[in-house]
Amino acid sequence: MPKIRIRDAAAFLAVSDDTVRRWVDGGQLPAETDASNRKVIDGRDLARFAKEHAATPMADPSGVQRSARNRFVGLVTDVVTDTVMAQVELQCGPYRVVSLMSSEAVRDLGLEVGAVAVAVVKSTTVIIETPAGVS
Repeated sequence: MPKIRIRDAAAFLAVSDDTVRRWVDGGQLPAETDASNRKVIDGRDLARFAKEHAATPMADPSGVQRSARNRFVGLVTDVVTDTVMAQVELQCGPYRVVSLMSSEAVRDLGLEVGAVAVAVVKSTTVIIETPAGVS
């Protein structure tokens, strides 16, 4: 399960690091300490929290330029799969984005609740991406 650092959680939630720390200290957002003695948030917990407290979306972290202008960075909040197809839901700031794709694509991209992903919307197609090296 992805563990998200406080500063990254703050970026996803469009708030300051201090705000996330206050939520952690106040018990509103569970956190744990990683091997480097830093506070981290379980991706599933952050996804749940993001869904409940949707705000402005985070900037695209990939740095890749594309013709598709509609890119939404967010956290995977739900994945429903069967043997062939899957439904993936992202919370991108105040936006809920849902994509239908093959179950194989979900496995290949490592999409699970709490993972970071980018929804790319071009025409009627929604494509889900993960930042290079991050799932």
